[in-house]
Amino acid sequence: MEVFVNIMNAAPGLLDPAVIIAMIAGTAIGIAVGALPGLSATMGIAVLIPLTFSMEPLVALGMIAGIYNGSMYGGSIPAILLRIPGTPAGIATVFDGHEMAKQGKARLALDISLVSSSLGSAVSAIALLLVAPPLAMIALKFGPADYFWLAVFGMTTIAILLAGSPAKGILSACFGLVVGLVGIDGISGAERFTFDTLELISGIHIIVLLTGLYAIPPAIDLLMGRNAIETGEIELGDRSKGFKWSSLIPTWIRASGIGLVIGLIPALGGNVAALMAWNEERRYSKNKENWGKGEPAGLAAPECANNADTAATLIPALTLGIPGNAVAAVILGALLVHGLQPGPELFRANAEVTYGFMLTMLVTSGMMFVIGKLGAKAYVNVLRVSRQILGPMILALTVVGVYAIHNSIFEVVLMLCFGLVGFAMERMAIPTAPAVLAVILGPIAEENLRRSLLISGDNLWYLVQSPISIVLAFLVLVALAAPWLPKLKLRSTHVPNESENDEER
Repeated sequence: MEVFVNIMNAAPGLLDPAVIIAMIAGTAIGIAVGALPGLSATMGIAVLIPLTFSMEPLVALGMIAGIYNGSMYGGSIPAILLRIPGTPAGIATVFDGHEMAKQGKARLALDISLVSSSLGSAVSAIALLLVAPPLAMIALKFGPADYFWLAVFGMTTIAILLAGSPAKGILSACFGLVVGLVGIDGISGAERFTFDTLELISGIHIIVLLTGLYAIPPAIDLLMGRNAIETGEIELGDRSKGFKWSSLIPTWIRASGIGLVIGLIPALGGNVAALMAWNEERRYSKNKENWGKGEPAGLAAPECANNADTAATLIPALTLGIPGNAVAAVILGALLVHGLQPGPELFRANAEVTYGFMLTMLVTSGMMFVIGKLGAKAYVNVLRVSRQILGPMILALTVVGVYAIHNSIFEVVLMLCFGLVGFAMERMAIPTAPAVLAVILGPIAEENLRRSLLISGDNLWYLVQSPISIVLAFLVLVALAAPWLPKLKLRSTHVPNESENDEER
């Protein structure tokens, strides 16, 4: 009952003209960002955050919600028309979407993608509204030791599962931990890693790190021509009359469920949800031979699933501080910028803004349908934007946005340095999400560890006394062991060959 009361209290805030304009603008920008191969929701939000520093929290978060939802649909536009996924989650869209375009059904394919994306986003937003508050109430029972293990679990799962190599993920997390230590120690008051520099005493601002790691590398790629593509003449074709939309209802139901479940699991993300939904729907299909040849359900399933993943990834992010993917990690940074601390207290101390943000996720899913329907031809033209123009524009926006925070050239230079680090990390296939998450969760883990030791008189057993701590510590061990479990299984099922049998004899 309290959830619905909070929703009703937050709803009037969405009628503010500034919030409405922010949601419309964010959705439109998000679709454009997703439509441009090489750009992503993560980059779009990272560029936007510095520019929203002076905005009201709900205005800024409404724009972020629009970018997040819009970019997930936008990624399907080049996937369908050019066979180039605009976002990683658009990979499965290529399988049947581009085949439909080759058959002269590009407009129908875009319509199916738009409807499926809007439905998936709406289902995900409703799940966020209904599931996150009860989960936050459970999280209120956590003590300092529980929060320590929760923060460690969040960093471990993202570092181990998000990277192809666990070592690279852990290296990225360690880099983030070091960045998070810069500044004055909140407990002792001592300076750490400031190198007698006045600008580092207050620590490294999260916006500087986010913008550097996520906005600068794509801009460098654009300037180097790495994401250049030949668009040629793009034809949408005519709308196919007589298509039975009702045939896709079972597909949308199953794909939405898959997207929600995948979104709740850290480190998987929309690309995994899309591929799983496509594969599962093919398994249910009676016409498996049509898949990969322009099957409408093969387009609807991944688009619905990767959008159902969006708000679902925010459920553990808002309630527990554990983001499900890189975008959720950046959104956590946006919350911190506007004075909102992720965790269970977020739903009590800032209920109106928090529930308002969750409502904007629902509203922008509807706006995405309207804007996508009205602006189909305009967004196709976005694919023709020159990369030589786009790269410098992104760099200019990041410099202006970061400088506007504290009017500090030092922070601009620091942001550019982080950009070079992020570019190098991408070239070496080192994920940046663990670093961002470690900057956010590292101080939380340190503070609660030291608080636990102060309460217990330096007794380490205090860390595993509560049932919640025991469960979380066990999950940390499982996450650390996960990369090696398949290898152990292969060894246990190994059948010796004849030469090995001879040696044993």
